[in-house]
Amino acid sequence: MTVIGIEMTRTALGTPRISEPQLHRSYRYCRQLNARHGKTFFLATRLLAADQRPAVHALYGFARRADDILDEFAPQRGTAERARQLDALAACLRERQASADAVLPAVLDTADRYRIPAALFDAFLASMQMDLTVTDYPDRAALDTYIYGSAEVIGLQLLPVLGTACATEAAPYAAALGKAFQLTNFLRDVGEDLLRDRVYLPADELAACGVDRDLMHWCLARQRTEPRVRRALAAQCALTRDIYRFADAGTALLHGRSRPCVATAATLYSEILDRIEDSDFAVFHHRATVPNRRRARVGAAGLAKAWWARRVNR
Repeated sequence: MTVIGIEMTRTALGTPRISEPQLHRSYRYCRQLNARHGKTFFLATRLLAADQRPAVHALYGFARRADDILDEFAPQRGTAERARQLDALAACLRERQASADAVLPAVLDTADRYRIPAALFDAFLASMQMDLTVTDYPDRAALDTYIYGSAEVIGLQLLPVLGTACATEAAPYAAALGKAFQLTNFLRDVGEDLLRDRVYLPADELAACGVDRDLMHWCLARQRTEPRVRRALAAQCALTRDIYRFADAGTALLHGRSRPCVATAATLYSEILDRIEDSDFAVFHHRATVPNRRRARVGAAGLAKAWWARRVNR
């Protein structure tokens, strides 16, 4: 890459301190992953200050890399091979082998810059390992164990990037928002997860509504939502909304320039629940999404708030 090319990438990434070409390529790759696979999240990151975005993209890129190991199905990649690849990714992270994977230079740099504890990455990868063998969760406690590593730690990883006056005070809210996002994904993707032989809803809470895996497969086969399943999903939506309400109280604890991003992400993600409800819980044949026009409107309002916050907090 030429010096001019490096400077252009540096400006786009918003990281003028970075001068190593491999690191630029890694941050750029993570940004591309975020733009391609996490559209709602990526829109929200546009509201962050330029110096914050690369770290957020790097953390997203790492999560996506592990997720791809789990979900890119191929006959030659069975459980043992996926486990080996996750172990290799964990070893490269632990041993700081940045060149071993396209996302790792950016991830290691981000972890160093923001002093993100290694234990948070370990917890994330432990939950990813669970996905190799665990296909059902008997109760809320079991699901929460998985969600801590798969989602709550991501909120905790982002906290030093977003900035807060007291990380200890803000941590429960950051973890809760990550949890709410994950639960929203589970509700949106019920049908897709069943096709992968996974159910990310507590079995005992489903059973209280008369729902089991067989009934959910019946819904999937017929592309319709049986009334008992509808009641169970409605209860899960209500619980998830409660978690969003709790997490919302933590936004005020963030640095002013980060609040519009987090508020926008929470608004757009929670509205996926609205779309699920509007579809009468047609999650077995319909993927609920927030319309582009609505996303643009919420994003524009957030952008105005972000611009003003950066002026005030200079």
